[in-house]
Amino acid sequence: MSYSALPSEWIKKFADPYAILGIPVAADDRRVLKRYRDIAKRLHPDRYALAGGNEKELATQLLARLVNPAYEQLKQDKGRAEHTALLRIKVRRLCREGPLTPESEIARKLMEHPVTGVDTFYEQSISTLAQSQYESLELEKFESITQQISELNLVYLQLKMGDGIVRERRTGLIAAAEAQPVQFTPAPTNPEVVTESYDQRHYRRAQEYAKKGAWNQAIQELRDAIKIKATKSEYHSLLGVAYLHQQKFPGMAKVHLKRAYELNPKDPLVLKFGAKVGLPVASPGRTHNNSQRSQPPKPRSAPARSSQDSPQLSQSVDRRGFWDWLLRKRSDRAHFSPGAQQPVKTQKRGWLAALFGGR
Repeated sequence: MSYSALPSEWIKKFADPYAILGIPVAADDRRVLKRYRDIAKRLHPDRYALAGGNEKELATQLLARLVNPAYEQLKQDKGRAEHTALLRIKVRRLCREGPLTPESEIARKLMEHPVTGVDTFYEQSISTLAQSQYESLELEKFESITQQISELNLVYLQLKMGDGIVRERRTGLIAAAEAQPVQFTPAPTNPEVVTESYDQRHYRRAQEYAKKGAWNQAIQELRDAIKIKATKSEYHSLLGVAYLHQQKFPGMAKVHLKRAYELNPKDPLVLKFGAKVGLPVASPGRTHNNSQRSQPPKPRSAPARSSQDSPQLSQSVDRRGFWDWLLRKRSDRAHFSPGAQQPVKTQKRGWLAALFGGR
């Protein structure tokens, strides 16, 4: 058949661009493009370079007058929506004239198919017919297959007239026998499971790094934890200890240990390492004496004598009290004399003479 054998009246018979490309009415832009490229490869003139002139002209005619215009109409969402609406109008008009009676057997099977499997049967039928639509340049075969796809589209839209939007379904890509409804079992909920927050996750990782001695990684995790929540004393105290073990940033260690002490004065790491950076904290083993150390020291007083004291202890106490009085007396006499403005010279005189000498 020559190029002149494709009159415009024959071209106008194919008004459904979905049927020309051999795709369902719910196809998206990717599926349209993939199908167009597949057809363009089959109808490319180079494929018929060694064939007769008529086949090459037919391939060029089909590609230029049918396939390319159909792709231009469906490559965008707006065009697909418009042509789907036109097909719906055609279905309503046909239904007003009488019951829709398709001529092809496959379209009649779709009309009688159970509702639950309509989408699967429809897309699988379209896929099967599209495989042989452009396989050979036989116009009678191409016309028959394209008309069957067009009737499938009309019947499918009639069955889906209740849906406002016909969405793409991928069920036609698998066999109908394998298309089984998916059973979803809800996962059991456990109210006792506590979700770990992001800052706690960083702190837990920092603890693991600290146990291994990887202080650089621990510092990074703790800094991330403090960025999220800066009011946790354990984050600051562990970060201060990490800086302290590095021995490169003592100032940073003191800053974070001090911040941890402000948030929690009883933080165990602060009590253990705070003294190393100059914080006024007691060690963990002496925390029970903090109240006693905070009180001012009481003046020492001489122990009260009792009849039960030993004679040696009493004699030592009396002797010590006498020498204390003697030394205080000496220091008092060593100051300026009351009658003169110069100190008393007692270097050459004995200290007993200076203490008991005449006035």
